[in-house]
Amino acid sequence: MVEALKQSSQNAAGHSGPVIECAGRRRPLARVRNMGIMAHIDAGKTTLSERILFYCGRVHRMGEVHDGNAAMDFMVQEQERGITISSAATVCDWKGCQINLVDTPGHVDFTAEVERSMRVLDGCVVVFCAVGGVQPQSETVWRQADRYGVPRLAFVNKMDRVGADFDRVVSEIRERLHAEPVRVQLPVGGEDLFEGVIDLVEMKALLFEESTLGARVQERPIPAGLAAAAEKARAEMVERVAEKDEEVLAAYLENPDVPADVFKAGLRRATMARALVPVFAGAALRNKGVQPLLDGVADYLPSPLDVPGISGFHPRTAAVEKRRAGDTEPAAALAFKVVNDSYLGKLVFARVYSGVIKKGQAIYNPRTGKRERVGRVLEIHADARRDVEQLCSGEIGAIVGLRGATTGDTLCAEHKPVVLERIRFPEPVVSMAIEPRAQSDRDHLAEALSALGDEDPTFRVGADPETGQTLIRGMGELHLEIIRDRLLREYKVQANTGAPMVAYRETVRASASAEYEFDRELGGKRHFARLTVEVAPAAAGDDGNSVELRAPPDRIPKEFRGAVEAGIGDGLATGVLGNYAMIRMRVRVIDGACDEDNSTEMAFRSAAVMAFREAVRKAQPALLEPIMAVEIATPAETMGDVLGDLNARRGHVREMVSQHPSQIIRASVPLAELFGYATSIRSLTKGRASYTMEPISFEIVPDNLQVKLLNR
Repeated sequence: MVEALKQSSQNAAGHSGPVIECAGRRRPLARVRNMGIMAHIDAGKTTLSERILFYCGRVHRMGEVHDGNAAMDFMVQEQERGITISSAATVCDWKGCQINLVDTPGHVDFTAEVERSMRVLDGCVVVFCAVGGVQPQSETVWRQADRYGVPRLAFVNKMDRVGADFDRVVSEIRERLHAEPVRVQLPVGGEDLFEGVIDLVEMKALLFEESTLGARVQERPIPAGLAAAAEKARAEMVERVAEKDEEVLAAYLENPDVPADVFKAGLRRATMARALVPVFAGAALRNKGVQPLLDGVADYLPSPLDVPGISGFHPRTAAVEKRRAGDTEPAAALAFKVVNDSYLGKLVFARVYSGVIKKGQAIYNPRTGKRERVGRVLEIHADARRDVEQLCSGEIGAIVGLRGATTGDTLCAEHKPVVLERIRFPEPVVSMAIEPRAQSDRDHLAEALSALGDEDPTFRVGADPETGQTLIRGMGELHLEIIRDRLLREYKVQANTGAPMVAYRETVRASASAEYEFDRELGGKRHFARLTVEVAPAAAGDDGNSVELRAPPDRIPKEFRGAVEAGIGDGLATGVLGNYAMIRMRVRVIDGACDEDNSTEMAFRSAAVMAFREAVRKAQPALLEPIMAVEIATPAETMGDVLGDLNARRGHVREMVSQHPSQIIRASVPLAELFGYATSIRSLTKGRASYTMEPISFEIVPDNLQVKLLNR
């Protein structure tokens, strides 16, 4: 498969022998960094990405989000709104390292973009605003990184802004994210006097020349006024790392002034083990602090060799399969994103975990059970593409020609198949009716919605069972607004839409059981089945459903068990109150009966649906509504009005914090009460307040409101 080979000089944990690499690689595996940039909206992710590309020589002019010319925000909707909507990938080089960089959205409506990016990255930089600190979406991306075991660095951005407080942000990372931050830098100056940073590892000041847009970094002695604080901070930093790493501890016991190379190696190990989070400072918009952060990416974040091999299972035997990084290993890649390009067709973004994917080779998709030929292999730079011959292990790129692939599919060698864990996405919480303006556009609209659904796993298309209307569902008002805008601009489809609606769920509050016998003659044949189904609420904190078939095989033969499970699935998908999907359910099929001559799959599926619904009706069914975590920053003089408005919206205030010059209110509010909130809060505070929100849970709708909702 690969011609000239060479051995990597660095082996990862779990690699028993040398790792073989193909000679055509851009960089050795040990010098590859797959990293993403994550943050709350407006913390400065895309601005930081633009500076990284500039200092790495990937672009020759820095784009600005506020000017609508940032390279990583290439969609028209991103440029108009000044926010990131779709994750954008690129490749750049820094001091001998190949950095595969992914810039992700900060708005909660597009959290799926962060989810799928986090799934394929080896490390990330989490950006915090020096004024806002740890904000709601900061907590969300931190939990996502925890879920996938991703090591991270923290970058406290906007140190030049009024109210910037580096130490407060570090404290919030510790208290609100339950992490172990360790400062590797101190800021030199603050707010409008912010000049640079003190490198606590090398004990020197780094200042950034404004005449060269920060490209030239001046190394200076630490200012006398900060020398004592720097010595104290360095001692604290070394002690923190020594607590987590034995080699640093041994060096520290010999001499408290631990050599920089020993210290860096220890901090790297602690970072990769997620025991510590190195914290950097800077002001990306003012071109300060970016190059030391890039050094931190190279020094402390893992290469593909440093992370455990990926695990999956064999599609036929279900045996556990493992793949380690290496170009001569069997090919295994995960398709984490699909984009429909007007010129190239379907682009499948993939992370290659092992082996090599070459242009023209056949690749196997275990989900479809089919082989497909790789038409082209592309290196991605935002919306620009460059043809390459291959994607090697540890690399991220795009593949053209895979018509059957969808987000979450595994692409592998057919003789060594493996199925990697799929990516989990949140359920949509907002729906909207949509219809073409002209009958001639009906088929065109259906095709466009299908294409958008292929790209975005949190965008769903369905039909209202009562009215027959086409319903589109997404993560919020902005999400659906972007979909509507893309239909018009990209797909040239004129469509009418209704007002956004809440996507409710259903559940039960008690346990109950029911028996149903299906015995009918259809098409000249008798169909018989009898089932007893028991339903109960799931354990606290579990939003999923579990289905168990406890009836013995002589009561429900093996050939009918699939039909029973399908019938229970039908019932869970439609509920009994308002045709909403059911969650938090524990379902058990405890008994059944069959007739050797007359039992059919259709009979068992129908009996399962009817028995399930009857049991649910007895188990005190209830509507569930999505609850949003809302964080509002408002001037002190309008706080009373904001609190009164939240109370009228059935909001529950969880915390109020004074954060000069604003007051921060954190509350839980039903999504149904938040439509149009942007206009209301602007009116209440004369445009001086801002807010963010994200879904956190589902809660039972109060009985009086439940009656109104079901009788609409």
